[in-house]
Amino acid sequence: MPATLIPLLQAAFDARASLVDALHAEHTTAYRLFHGSVEGEAGLTIDRYGDLLLVQTFHTALTPERLAAIEGFYAGVLPGLTTIYNDRSDANSRIRNPLDEAQLEKAMAPREAEEMGVKYHIQARHSGQDPWLFLDLRAARRRVMQEAAGKSVLNLFAYTCGVGIAAAKAGASFVMNVDFAESSLRVGKDNARLNDLPVRPRFVQSDVFPAVRQLSGIGQPAVVRGKRMPPFPKLEARQFDLVFLDPPRYAKSLFGVVDLVNDYPSVFKPALLATAEGGTIICCNNVAQVDADAWLEQLQRSAVKAGRTVREVEWITPEADFPSRDGKHPLKMALLRV
Repeated sequence: MPATLIPLLQAAFDARASLVDALHAEHTTAYRLFHGSVEGEAGLTIDRYGDLLLVQTFHTALTPERLAAIEGFYAGVLPGLTTIYNDRSDANSRIRNPLDEAQLEKAMAPREAEEMGVKYHIQARHSGQDPWLFLDLRAARRRVMQEAAGKSVLNLFAYTCGVGIAAAKAGASFVMNVDFAESSLRVGKDNARLNDLPVRPRFVQSDVFPAVRQLSGIGQPAVVRGKRMPPFPKLEARQFDLVFLDPPRYAKSLFGVVDLVNDYPSVFKPALLATAEGGTIICCNNVAQVDADAWLEQLQRSAVKAGRTVREVEWITPEADFPSRDGKHPLKMALLRV
């Protein structure tokens, strides 16, 4: 019933009061308002992106009454936001609820959100499923902005290039974003144009494996075991001061398999070799079942096999709008000095 939901929304809103004030002060208008898996309603998330209130469910669809209660609550505490509901309880988290013509027009309207003074394009509905800016990665983008000035930055599995745009805004000397999806890179390019950047980022549409293998110096042959590989952009070997690695849970192509549960080193090793001596690589693993300490040990073993030394480790923790009962966040982010 809506009456049981409102106290949960109020408690979450109150718990974020000081955080939201601090975010607004640093020109951030994108943050999670309700993290249902921890705050009492599993499968429900409510996020603010600028003037958009994005309500999403991943287990059970909201009734019209519950959705109306959510919209009414936030109209009182954060007036002026447009509410869009995406029911993503279908297979592979696909959006399953149709919208009427007026709502669909609002959902597909181009919007902007701001994070630490960096502007990003946002749409509640588009050709993909996920929002164009992952909010739990804010802590990593913040860390990148603290590190990036004067450095070369490689952003792998870049999606809409949020990390690369943040790095460029913070004064990176060179930024390369690599992703296979042209549609995601198109949003990244639009994000670059949205900001006054001191350097123009580079956008490389490519399977990450051949791109990072070439950059690392391993190389990518055109024929593997007698099979001709698909075309891929040719890149010169180059090492970067800062490498950001945020792979999907699982992806398979003719070039290789990304598997964050069973074989993170397949993407980590070439990314590490593309990191300059004395540089930094930030690695992400978003699989809840992967233990953070075991994963770190795996990274350290892989580094030794690659002939590199991990000199320092720093854990980056999602910020307070992503609470955790036990401190074990599904998203693990490790900064390695190598």
